Amino acid sequence: MDLIQIIVLAIVQGLTEFLPVSSSAHLILFPHLVGWDDQGLAFDVAVHLGTLAAVVWYFRLEVFGMTRDWFASLARRERVGDSRLAWAVILGTIPVGIAGLLFKDFIEVQLRSPLVIAWATIGFGLLLWWSDVVSRRIPQPRDEHSLNWKDILLIGCAQALALIPGTSRSGVTMTAGLLLGLSRSGAARFSFLLSIPVIVLASGLSTLDLVEGGVAVDWTAMGLGVVLSAVSAYLCIHIFLKLLERVGMLPFVIYRLILGVVLLVLFTGA
Repeated sequence: MDLIQIIVLAIVQGLTEFLPVSSSAHLILFPHLVGWDDQGLAFDVAVHLGTLAAVVWYFRLEVFGMTRDWFASLARRERVGDSRLAWAVILGTIPVGIAGLLFKDFIEVQLRSPLVIAWATIGFGLLLWWSDVVSRRIPQPRDEHSLNWKDILLIGCAQALALIPGTSRSGVTMTAGLLLGLSRSGAARFSFLLSIPVIVLASGLSTLDLVEGGVAVDWTAMGLGVVLSAVSAYLCIHIFLKLLERVGMLPFVIYRLILGVVLLVLFTGA
């Protein structure tokens, strides 16, 4: 990988991981569209670790409080502070973990095509728009602390759909949250917290694949990828949460529709 490719792909990952536009689709498609060689699994792991560092640091106070209260709840066998939200993140991760283990090979072989990405980008983009419209009609939307176990499982099952490239993990979890009555910021914040164990699990599995495959690693590219994706992801989270209540999901829906149509034209010759 040359320096330009490292910089561009790291920033693309950082900007798209937490926006409802599908980071995996962009990492798959961008090299294909500009004629670059595939960046490889090692670099994908690096930029995901960068986005993990960004979200953990951005929500460091919440993560610290949730972790502390979770351990306290285990010791006391009762709810303590933010332990309920910590349990919600754990429970919401189970469906995608199971789906990933069961369908990992099928998804990597059968669903990484540009046409699958195009239709998923369009279809889940329209669903995101509908959920945003529905949420605006709710007089008193809830925040992430109000989620019950049924809500959490539904959002967790929605997150499992993000294994389909083009779906967007953040997009589909925000969609589910909005349909369940969360505010835009509440849906986004829970989606971001829910990303932490998912990125940890996905990066861990990919690292195992690297070790077992004996793949040579370009540590300079990895290090630069981590830093650039972390910085861009942190800025993205901050700006997104600041503007979300004001601008809503429509700009991202429009982007998804345009991207999906462009992909259909490019890869079907329409």
